[in-house]
Amino acid sequence: MLEDKVLLWKFKHGSAQALEQIYDKYSAYLLTVATALLNNTAAAEDVLHDFFVSFVTSADRIQLDGNLKSYMAVCVANLARNRIKKTQRQPGTLDDSDTFESPELEPVLLAIQKEETSILNRALSQLPYEQKEVIVLHLQGNMKFTQIARLREHSVNTIRSRYRYGMDKLRSLINSEATQ
Repeated sequence: MLEDKVLLWKFKHGSAQALEQIYDKYSAYLLTVATALLNNTAAAEDVLHDFFVSFVTSADRIQLDGNLKSYMAVCVANLARNRIKKTQRQPGTLDDSDTFESPELEPVLLAIQKEETSILNRALSQLPYEQKEVIVLHLQGNMKFTQIARLREHSVNTIRSRYRYGMDKLRSLINSEATQ
């Protein structure tokens, strides 16, 4: 988007207001991506913080070929991957304090939403990271497979396969939990 290119140019030339606009425009989206990858809101907030610190300190080195939103989503995904590797464990499921709740829902609907979110998070946490990352970037990040492939430096067929295998595994995991 032209607006993002202008914001990035202003930011790279020292505009604190441009940085604030970038943050306001994309922080919620990036937090959603990080939370989906890590299954932990606190860890996702840390990743978001780390991303923006890095973004500010490396402003002069940012070379943007695609769009800013995709670039930032991949950076956040990389930080999430590094966090998982650093802790050398699979991310757990969200506990009750980390789930997102909609205040407009009635108590019964809220309970159903919490249960569905819990089932999905447990299933996502069992996927290999590469599959989970493609699913999250495609579905949550609204990125096309070609964008993910280019940014991840893999073939489009590899990205599509990871998506397909991940979705098949998710369906299987969710169906097996639903029949229990």
